[in-house]
Amino acid sequence: MSNTPLQVGLLGGGVMGNGIAQVCAIAGLQVTLCEATEPLAQKAKESLESGRYGLARAVERGKLAAEKAQAAKKLVRYAWDKRELAPCGFVIEAVPEDKNLKKKLFAEIDSILSPNAILASNTSGFSITELSEAVSRKERFLGMHFFSPVPVMQVLEIIHTPATSKEAIAAAEELAKKMGKTPIRVKDAPGKYGFVANRVYLAMLKEAQAVVAEGVATMEDVDTVMRLGYNWPVGPFGMIRGAKEGWKK
Repeated sequence: MSNTPLQVGLLGGGVMGNGIAQVCAIAGLQVTLCEATEPLAQKAKESLESGRYGLARAVERGKLAAEKAQAAKKLVRYAWDKRELAPCGFVIEAVPEDKNLKKKLFAEIDSILSPNAILASNTSGFSITELSEAVSRKERFLGMHFFSPVPVMQVLEIIHTPATSKEAIAAAEELAKKMGKTPIRVKDAPGKYGFVANRVYLAMLKEAQAVVAEGVATMEDVDTVMRLGYNWPVGPFGMIRGAKEGWKK
């Protein structure tokens, strides 16, 4: 992987950041997961190692060899000081969807990282162009929208702005493939509900809800039609139920 750095930083160790750190470590990449405080960093560690979608559960389900899980654990460092991200060549932000918080954190780490480091936001809908206003390296700034749960879902939206360099996009796509994801290149044109996946899904869901509200069919029937008629693995309402249950798999 010529364009992909060996050290990946994660800013935020919640559900998304934790999952991204996990797939990076399984791929053999060195990871620094940075949280706001030491207790939160410890919580992130426990979740990554033994949480619902953690390494131990992956081993129990036969999805991951025990030796590979042990190796992955050793590749993750936990920190609560953003200066610990300095050696990282690729840093992914995965904090809550608060635009001001994201911009504040990006401004802080922009001065910490090497000029060659790439910054990415895991936002599901904020304008990447607007978030990039917080940094000096606009050509090395992009979006990487992972889907939850990260260890399970394969698709990854790579969102680029007019200023994002081809080299940064290529590096993000290589990193995605290294993590076992299928990258989809998307222009920064967020709608009310996000980029491609969320916009298309919510438009479909709106029509499905209208069909039910008009008494044309039940939710179960709509799901059945979409599964059997269009070969979807799950219908729109089944997808909602799955999300609420945490995508049990």
